[in-house]
Amino acid sequence: MSQQLAYVIITPYSLHKSRTGGILSRLITRSGVELAAARMFAPSAELVKQYSQAIVSKNDPQDSRIQELLQNYILQNLSPDPKTGRRRRAMVLLFKGEDAVRKVRSVVGNISLDRRGGETIRDTYGDLIMSEDNQVRYFEPAVFAPPSADEAEAKLKLWTRYSDTDAGIVDNVISYLPGEKPQRTLVLIKPENFRFPSGRPGNVIDFFSRTGLYIVGIKLHRMSVAQAMEFYGPVREVLRTKLKDMVAGKAKASLEKEFGFKLTGDNEKQLGDILGPVFGDNQFETIVKFMSGTAPSETPESEWSKPGSERCIALVYEGVEAVRKIRDVLGPTDPSKAPPGSIRREFGQTIMINAAHASDSEESANREFGIVKPGENNFRQVVEEFYGKV
Repeated sequence: MSQQLAYVIITPYSLHKSRTGGILSRLITRSGVELAAARMFAPSAELVKQYSQAIVSKNDPQDSRIQELLQNYILQNLSPDPKTGRRRRAMVLLFKGEDAVRKVRSVVGNISLDRRGGETIRDTYGDLIMSEDNQVRYFEPAVFAPPSADEAEAKLKLWTRYSDTDAGIVDNVISYLPGEKPQRTLVLIKPENFRFPSGRPGNVIDFFSRTGLYIVGIKLHRMSVAQAMEFYGPVREVLRTKLKDMVAGKAKASLEKEFGFKLTGDNEKQLGDILGPVFGDNQFETIVKFMSGTAPSETPESEWSKPGSERCIALVYEGVEAVRKIRDVLGPTDPSKAPPGSIRREFGQTIMINAAHASDSEESANREFGIVKPGENNFRQVVEEFYGKV
């Protein structure tokens, strides 16, 4: 079976109801294909119009009435608000793998009047409610996904053509009360969540949804060695100095045991001065390798800027007091000290393997945005590497 690209579009309503994490968890754990890219869109009227026209397909197993409902839904719910002109958010997830279209569609499901349970995403998060006279009272598809490889290619090319102008870190998509001052902050869902297909990335996002904040940017990111070194650069000097006493104590105990004589306090301090920076640099290398897949000392400097082998998800959250709210749900760096119900208590293991990173201030967020570049369009790159230039 050949490699395919498939997409899932999470509707504005599903995003608004914070169903993103649950949807992503199902797709990762049940489709058997790889998450290859993600991008947040604020679709223009022109993109919505073209997509609504393309949604009706003879290849779609859903009957013509359902397809008509989908077409009308797209025009009404993905278009900019007719009253304010404000665009609506839609998240596009891109998957790659053998038989990807069929596998993703089987997890998404079809829309049916006689659904019986919560097996598929649409069973759980979608709704089709009819009146007694067989008229549609309420309709919510939750997500969109293509029915065939040809449909996936055509629609992905369409969304990719608008992926620079209508997507990225989207602006002016959330309304606020007078006097409210929104912030933006960065979250990284760390590489340990992608070691094998699991619901962890989606579960972590689901925890963050408690904040009431809004996702306005998303990117699947492979951090380079250079990016990891810059990103964690402020930590390096802390590691070189903060760990001196711990290193000195362990070194003193080991030497006393090995040689059978006692060392003085001055000796211990000297050991800390010598070994502390060395140990700190080693810890820094470990962090860089954890995030990028390669330590600086193992990699030629000419390759430091190449994307790493480890994956993470970069998310931009927006809202009032976004930095504090995200940090509160995340919990402290050490999972053993994190309170029950926090992300790091639930999913963390060590100070480094602690599920996620979040900016500790607006200034840090701005610095980290510049390194990770969550608005960067690697969505287009993945599509064009597969299909050719769009």
